[in-house]
Amino acid sequence: MTTHRQIATRECCVTKQILPKTELMRFVVGPDDQIYPDVTGKAGGRGVWVTPTAHHVAEAQKRKAFTRALKMQVKMPDDLAGLTQEHLENRLIGALQLARKGGFLVMGAVKVRSALESDKARALITAQDAREDGRRKMMQLLRVLELDDTLPHIDILGAEQLSLAFGGKNVIHAALVGGAAANSALERYKTLVRYLAKT
Repeated sequence: MTTHRQIATRECCVTKQILPKTELMRFVVGPDDQIYPDVTGKAGGRGVWVTPTAHHVAEAQKRKAFTRALKMQVKMPDDLAGLTQEHLENRLIGALQLARKGGFLVMGAVKVRSALESDKARALITAQDAREDGRRKMMQLLRVLELDDTLPHIDILGAEQLSLAFGGKNVIHAALVGGAAANSALERYKTLVRYLAKT
């Protein structure tokens, strides 16, 4: 006889929809009674759940949904949606750092081109503020290799943020080439894309 594990659900404090915990983002009350994003889902303390988009987080702050859900007065950062984005970006940077340390990240246009041509790349990374001609050449290569519709393209972080992931090197193009860290980076990238998506 097989037993089905019950999926844990929570209510979004903005939409009031009941959704699986995996489809929501948790916010916790810190010791200073301020609301913080718990992007790992592991922080202690009382929590409130929100649909994980910048729009819904901003709405939760605007409507004082955290105070109502917790039935207590809480302090709010000036821009909770912006702070949450920063936390999500830092998680992605952390995953890219692990991929680099594990040898699963190649940097520079020549090495990236080689990884793409040999079908080793799991994802292309381009600085958000890359020069247009460099970006265009890389996009052209993806089209030639027929990867433009299938290969994930992480282009959501600026060059300064990427330099943190790449050990202080000023790199405009990079590629993930495998390993568990690459899977983690891709998951975190997808979470960030969903968060920033316009509703």
